Amino acid sequence: MKVVGLNLDIIWKNKTENFKLIENELQNVEADLFLLPEMFSTGFCMDASEVSDRNNESLEFLKKISKEKNAAFCGSTPVEQDGNFYNRMYFIKPDGQTSFYDKRHLFSFSGEDKVYTPGKDRVIVEYKEIRFLLQVCYDLRFPVFARNNDDYDAILYVANWPEKRVGAWEHLLKARAIENLSFVFGLNRIGTDGNDLFYQESSHCFFADGKEISQKQGNLVSAELYMEELKDFRKHFQFLNDRDSFSIQL
Repeated sequence: MKVVGLNLDIIWKNKTENFKLIENELQNVEADLFLLPEMFSTGFCMDASEVSDRNNESLEFLKKISKEKNAAFCGSTPVEQDGNFYNRMYFIKPDGQTSFYDKRHLFSFSGEDKVYTPGKDRVIVEYKEIRFLLQVCYDLRFPVFARNNDDYDAILYVANWPEKRVGAWEHLLKARAIENLSFVFGLNRIGTDGNDLFYQESSHCFFADGKEISQKQGNLVSAELYMEELKDFRKHFQFLNDRDSFSIQL
């Protein structure tokens, strides 16, 4: 499976322009799955009442572009539902089938936990015989929530992770791949947001042994996920058989 992530310089609080930018950037690009950053339509914004989708604007955009490109799309956006705000990660298949994950670990350092409501469900989506665990940014710092129970093959992280802490982002992505014997694709944004935080290019895809398998060209980062290679690796190194058993209280 070919996965392509877009290192997007998100235009602050401007959904229409971000949708146009994404379409232009991906116009001549082919893939099975496209990744967009965290809050790809607005930037990582705490003005939830101002920017959150109330009429499924971002969802309808994802469905449209997914159908046009005959590929799955995945990214997060702020959403209002039943009076609550969520940092919601959508996974859209070309036929319009929709799954979503609401960010569980909210970034208290920025006050995200005071504005948005945490999700309760751990979400895994199967697409083209690969099982994807959906995760958003700050979730990366909490390995228990992402522990592989033989129920997924790849983790998708979409993020707005600033340059000043990018070392942690890159080290933890590799650690999640190694400890869970899985592919890990971490897509970060680039540029500067409305809070003057700078985001350097730092998107990566790692194999289960920690080896980088992504390639970069312009604003695109791509990787080929070969399930036979992962199955062979897991068969040879059966480390997951020795993992501790536990349950998570959500």
